[in-house]
Amino acid sequence: MSRGEPDLSVRIGPLVLKNPVLVASGTFGYGDEYAPLLDPSGLGGIVVKSLTLRPRDGAPPPRLAETPAGMLNAIGLQNIGVERFISEKLPFLRGYDTRVVVSVAGETTEEYGELAGRLDLDGVDALEVNISCPNVEKGGMLFGSDPDSAYEVVSTVRRATSKPVIAKLTPHASDVAKVAEAVREAGADAVSLINTLVGMAVDVETRRPKLGNVTGGLSGPAVRPVALALVWKVASAVRIPVIGIGGISSPEDALEFLIV
Repeated sequence: MSRGEPDLSVRIGPLVLKNPVLVASGTFGYGDEYAPLLDPSGLGGIVVKSLTLRPRDGAPPPRLAETPAGMLNAIGLQNIGVERFISEKLPFLRGYDTRVVVSVAGETTEEYGELAGRLDLDGVDALEVNISCPNVEKGGMLFGSDPDSAYEVVSTVRRATSKPVIAKLTPHASDVAKVAEAVREAGADAVSLINTLVGMAVDVETRRPKLGNVTGGLSGPAVRPVALALVWKVASAVRIPVIGIGGISSPEDALEFLIV
């Protein structure tokens, strides 16, 4: 750090990030897609698209629908699987001066644990446990909506890895602060929130849903006030770092989350 340059570093458990700016899982792919447009080394960290044990085709098309203040998506956790990520994507990510956080998603507690163990590798700096995806029938926010289920998943991951663990929470939990406290007790070093809100759009001409999955996850500026309120609620309830996500489209938006 040069003289006069502010220290923006933050800590997640034992892990130090050079600044608090990360890209949310899903929006940045695996990093290589955006590298020609944005130098990943300027970021505090990259959170890669959620991985499952085996490659996943995802939800049927159409998968995207615009809304007046955001977008609905129903990707359904399409991904290349953990083994291809390790062989094809991780070597690329290791070449950048930034932290690599790998998001994992499973249909069972055991799958989360197996993924965590497989990713206990050099070049993986932390794991994000996705217990909040709204676009899958098994796992996802079914785990994140219940404190006991969330505890079980995160404690399984904690036993399987030496890496810092971040639990990604759903906005649809009846009491997200209780879920946050449960994952803290299970060994999470931090929490991140929110994932997308469940939403729907209908084509009035065809009288059919605009998404092949019928419902999808709403993101964009429309969700920011909801995200900010839930981040404030969780930050007031737990004494571990809270990563704010949702509707951030300007520096001022990001500052709101940093303030609360």
